[in-house]
Amino acid sequence: MKVVSIRDIHIGMGIPKVIVPLIGRTIEELLLEIKSLQTNFEIIEWRADFLEGIEDITKVKKTLSTLREVLYPTPLLFTFRTHREGGSKIIEDSYYETLLVEVMKTKEVDLIDVELFSPKVTEIMQAAKGTDVFIIMSNHDFEKTPAKEEIIWRLKRMQELDAHISKIAVMPNNPTDVLTLLDATYTMYSLYADRPIITMAMASTGVISRLAGEVFGSAATFGSGVASSAPGQIPAVDLKYILGLIHTKQE
Repeated sequence: MKVVSIRDIHIGMGIPKVIVPLIGRTIEELLLEIKSLQTNFEIIEWRADFLEGIEDITKVKKTLSTLREVLYPTPLLFTFRTHREGGSKIIEDSYYETLLVEVMKTKEVDLIDVELFSPKVTEIMQAAKGTDVFIIMSNHDFEKTPAKEEIIWRLKRMQELDAHISKIAVMPNNPTDVLTLLDATYTMYSLYADRPIITMAMASTGVISRLAGEVFGSAATFGSGVASSAPGQIPAVDLKYILGLIHTKQE
C-alpha cells in the first residue's frame, strides 16, 4: 500500500493520525483556536467553509498564508465542505472549483479535500496533476449508512480518480449501521485499497468507528479542538490517548 508522507508524518503507516479541524469565522478566531490546542497533533484541517468572506479569494489566500506560517511544519489540510455534504455555506460549483484550484497554486497547503460527487471533480483532479498537493477525496452522508457494497464502490471510485487518500463518513441510524461501515472498511482495506483510506460513522452511535481505525484499516480520524466540525467527534487530546492505548495492544 502507498503511504502518504508529509515531512515526518506518514499516513497509512502505524497508529491512525489525528486530524484537528479549525472552524473559526475570522483569522482572529482561528489563531485563538490554534493557541488553545493543548498538544501537537499530526494534521490540522482548516474548514474554510466557516470563514466569513470565503467568496473573496484574496482574503482566503491571506488567511491561508497566516495559518501556514503559524502552523508549520504541521501538515495543513484545506477543506471547503459544501452545503450538500454538511458544510456551512452554499457556493456555486464553479466557485468551488476556482477556490480549490487557486488554493493549490499557493503551495501553502499539504492536502486538499475534494468531494467525490462534485460536478467539478474531474476538472479539479486534472488541475491537481503536477502539483505537490495530496488529494483527500471524500463523501459524506448525513442521513444514512449506504450498503456495504456501495461504501466500497465509492472508496474504489476515489482510487480510480487518482485521489491519494479516500475518505467516507456516514450517519448510522442504529448499531448495525456502524458494523456495516466497519465491515466495508476492513473489506476495502484488506482486498482493494492500494492507498490509505479514512472512514467513520458519525454521531454518538458511531463513536467506536473513530477509535478502531487501526483494527479495521482506517488511516486517520478527526478529533475536536475548541469545537467539533461534525457530530460525534471526540476531543482530540482524549482521542490521541485512546488511539495510543489501542496501538500498544496491536503490537
